[in-house]
Amino acid sequence: MEITSIPFPNQEDYSFFYTFFQEQENNNNNNNINIIAPDIPTNKRRKFDANSGEDNSLKEILNALSFLEVQETPIPTPNLNFDFEFKVPTSNFASEMSDERVRKMPAGKFGGGVAAVEETEAGSSQGGGGGQRRLWVKERSKALWDHYNSDECSNEEFKKVFRMSKATFNMICDELDSAVNKKDTMLRLAIPVRQRVAVCLYRLATGDPLRTVSNLFGLGISTCHKLVLEVCAAIRNVLMPKFLQWPDSERIEQIKAEFGEISGIPNVFGSIYTTHVSIIAPKTTPAAYFNKKHTERNQKPSYSTTVQGVVDSRGIFTDVCIGYPGAMPDDKILEKSALSQRFSMGHLKNISIVGGSSYPLLDWLLVPYTHQNKTWSQHTFNEKIGEVQMIAKDAFMRLKGRWACLQKRTEVKLQDLPVVLGACCVLHNICEINNEVMDDDLKFDLFDDEIVVEENARGKSVNAVQVRDSIAHNLLHHSHGNTGF
Repeated sequence: MEITSIPFPNQEDYSFFYTFFQEQENNNNNNNINIIAPDIPTNKRRKFDANSGEDNSLKEILNALSFLEVQETPIPTPNLNFDFEFKVPTSNFASEMSDERVRKMPAGKFGGGVAAVEETEAGSSQGGGGGQRRLWVKERSKALWDHYNSDECSNEEFKKVFRMSKATFNMICDELDSAVNKKDTMLRLAIPVRQRVAVCLYRLATGDPLRTVSNLFGLGISTCHKLVLEVCAAIRNVLMPKFLQWPDSERIEQIKAEFGEISGIPNVFGSIYTTHVSIIAPKTTPAAYFNKKHTERNQKPSYSTTVQGVVDSRGIFTDVCIGYPGAMPDDKILEKSALSQRFSMGHLKNISIVGGSSYPLLDWLLVPYTHQNKTWSQHTFNEKIGEVQMIAKDAFMRLKGRWACLQKRTEVKLQDLPVVLGACCVLHNICEINNEVMDDDLKFDLFDDEIVVEENARGKSVNAVQVRDSIAHNLLHHSHGNTGF
């Protein structure tokens, strides 16, 4: 804080007139010398004649003194800067201002939008006694957060609120410390890292309004909203490269073996699924986000954005594609995704991904048979494909079950939503890796309106058709073909 103090003139301080006599004595041999007294206006210059004698000089000095006495011109002094201190002048000016209790100060003096300073009655009533001043801050209770942050809160109670154990929560705080930590300022103490992360997790886990979050953590509503976006961005930048990434070759072979034990289908690397997240109708291009199927089912207009994800045998995301409009079908989203481009460019070989009936049959994508009058081998194939597909659907159910904000119509701006959705996917992976079992009361029936891709709607690869038929034949005639048919 920097405040400039300007002292008032003192009638006994006329030291600048010392130079007046010296200059006159040194220059008394010069004719018509102009001497300008400090702080006397230019148009008031006195012209002295050196031959006029001492009486004229003394008369001019007295005239100058009387002029200052009438004008009361203040003596200019250099600006003095005081850091972290507010000094009140000791002149009569302070007593004249004693009736003023609250004085508005420019916002730039304090920073952070704080513009009010309160003066105590004791300081103002004493007339220049240097009253104490403090920043006005609204007091909010954070007793509930203090309880969750204490040892009195059990691990089970903590998990019900934040969807993870204290150990996992502490690990996340340690990882994000350098990214979200703020320093204290002279105006206020910084919000601790644990409280910042807790605000974000609570908001994502419950989807409660920001006013409820504000009352729980003792923070302002706008502050809570800002913290959620900041922590989600930190999760994307810091934790996503560690906990949501495409596996290396060794892990790929391990995943293929795990899927082989489940379904009997060789070279299966992952299961793909696409879900919708409801949003407020955007002001621009609302038709692109209009969810027709969901609107027909619920009999009210619905707008959404999409999350496409590939999971491994444990339900951990290995690839996500977030943010395409809800009106776009699943096969179009897949076509535009980076996953499809990597396969098309030949970067991913000897692996297959299993999808539902809303995806097309491709060389690397296995989907169930959708035509009528299926053979026994085709029924067997669809059953095994359904088991693999259910792994992805259950993973998305746990994703939305843990982070209930995805079940509600989100109020986050459309440009900020991909960061929030990506953070939810990363937090899902962290919980799955740390074996955080989701409570049964959080489970629900996940239903996304899938648009079935017709068998002859798009040109299929001849090789993909032959590979699928061969797999279906092997499933029926080998040990992995034991089905209920």
